[in-house]
Amino acid sequence: MTDIERNELAEILFPHITRTRDEFEQKYPERNLKEGAKVTRFAPSPTGFMHMGGLESAFLDYIFAKQSDGIFFLRLEDTDQERYVEGATDLIKSSLETFDIMPDEGAITGGAYGPYTQSERKEIYQTYIKDLIKNGLAYPCFMTKEELQEIREGQELRKEPIGVYGHYAVDRDLSLDEIKEHLKNNDDYVVRIKSPGDMSKQVTLHDLIKGDITMPENVIDEVIMKKDGLPTYHFAHVIDDHLMHTTVVIRGDEWVPSYPKHLQLFQLMGFKLPKYAHYAPLTKKENGNIRKLSKRKDPEFSVSYYDEGVKLFLSTIINTNFEEWYLQNSDKSYLDFQFSFKKMPTGGTLFDTEKLNNICRTYFSRISASKIYEDSLTYFKKYDEEFYNIMVTNKDRLIDFLDIERNGKRPRKDIATYKDVKSESMYMFNEYFYKDKEETYKEIDKAGIDVELLHKYLEVFDEHDDNDTWYSKIQNLATENNYAPSTKEYKASPESYKGHIGNICEMIRHVVTGKNQTPNLSNILSILGKEEISKTKEDAIITEPIVLLVNSSSASASEIMAGALKDLKCATIVGTKTYGKGVIQQLLTLSNGAGLKITVEEYYTPNKTKINKVGITPDYEILLETSITREPTDANDTQLNKAKEILKAKIEN
Repeated sequence: MTDIERNELAEILFPHITRTRDEFEQKYPERNLKEGAKVTRFAPSPTGFMHMGGLESAFLDYIFAKQSDGIFFLRLEDTDQERYVEGATDLIKSSLETFDIMPDEGAITGGAYGPYTQSERKEIYQTYIKDLIKNGLAYPCFMTKEELQEIREGQELRKEPIGVYGHYAVDRDLSLDEIKEHLKNNDDYVVRIKSPGDMSKQVTLHDLIKGDITMPENVIDEVIMKKDGLPTYHFAHVIDDHLMHTTVVIRGDEWVPSYPKHLQLFQLMGFKLPKYAHYAPLTKKENGNIRKLSKRKDPEFSVSYYDEGVKLFLSTIINTNFEEWYLQNSDKSYLDFQFSFKKMPTGGTLFDTEKLNNICRTYFSRISASKIYEDSLTYFKKYDEEFYNIMVTNKDRLIDFLDIERNGKRPRKDIATYKDVKSESMYMFNEYFYKDKEETYKEIDKAGIDVELLHKYLEVFDEHDDNDTWYSKIQNLATENNYAPSTKEYKASPESYKGHIGNICEMIRHVVTGKNQTPNLSNILSILGKEEISKTKEDAIITEPIVLLVNSSSASASEIMAGALKDLKCATIVGTKTYGKGVIQQLLTLSNGAGLKITVEEYYTPNKTKINKVGITPDYEILLETSITREPTDANDTQLNKAKEILKAKIEN
């Protein structure tokens, strides 16, 4: 095809494109940044919720830009309209805001190099494609799905590279008249590059993380524009990274095999190639195997489940020496640490939720009660308006509670997420939670509560006592009521005492909070005051022993109750292990009418024991014979008979 014919073809295909490549080059000039400053981009596709892997990508782009006094921008890659999910863009934006990973420019804030949403840049892409057509570097391809499938099947059979190249690129050398005939017939077409690649040649990726990687040169005539006129990801990101002057492309290592085609596109366009850093993906252990985290398979790894401390966790993943540094520099920001591509792991990193929670607890233990209050207030205003109002009304009380055991050598570590602020503090708000407290008290077995002693404690309690005075009063109560004043004395002669001083504290803690573990009990009681703790009545404590029967059909609410009663030593559990359903799920309706069920919360027992897929193990595991499982009687029901035996013994004692 001659130059004149190629120009004519370009005008036939893109008559609406009147601007030139040079105009866009002038519109988006080089950035005026200091030497060494990095320009990075977070470029997600709006196809669902923000995943932990996406957050890691954004975090990497953010820290390397910030530490070099560079630019971090957000670009939305939405050219695949079939996968677009309504509302996903808002989720991406809100997630970045939540974790304070805000871009300097982009789809949230705008900027001089926009628009930053690819579907709004169609004219730009087509301008460059038109230029490629004029220069004989691209062509319209009218091959049908059936033709492409036939080629693929033949290539697979012969174990050849899959794709359109060489003699398989049957439309590469169509004449202008042949193309006009196709267009006259309204035949669908895509635009492909004319790859100059040679199968015998190789290219080398100089990766900032993985080092040099050698791969075969690209020979495929890649599609750069789809039938709908929008570009493919491969082409769009090349144009965008050039015009937005991205200097470092940080992305998951699943993109390493795509490097040869991206390199070739940069070369065909005459663009300067950015540097590349391909990081290992986050992985999950499942059924003894390790696989990459998946947005589709692992909704529990949505970033909505986590908060600020997750950045510290990601920092330990990015550079293994960060954790040691942070332990020695807890008063500094993570940005004060000098991150390095060379110290990033080259293999997959296991997503360890236990480690994440530990790091988050450490993070919360090192910040002030006021900051925890203010940050969690923002969280609950967004996700739990009811508790938000409680926080506003009880600001001073909640800050005082959060401040307990916060400034010592061993600060409390009971909070790992903003949600924990609610679960750990609910007993502090009697005016709202008293109805729930009543139920909690009713679950406390009288066998473990010395009601008379608790009444004596109220007589001597003074909310203004310091810790030493408070403890001294407990010791006096112990001595006067035949409780050992120390665990050491009790262990030396247990038959001589009703119990020990620790048991008295446990009884008070159970009745006032309904929990086995809390921050300093004396401080809690002082904050609540005598009037509040006096609301615990004798008639709120159950006087009968409880034996609970469970089996493999006990699920959800029933096993949550069983787990709570077991942890609080309020009941004896008899039977077989429960089903193990301890999650709350939400159904999301997708744009195509399909539905997606996402786990949004998990239930744990008071002692933080997981229920889902684990179940509750009874104190006494009793099996029923197979022959009687459907219609047991009093005579052959071994589970019921064991329960009666335990109840009888408790009553007699």
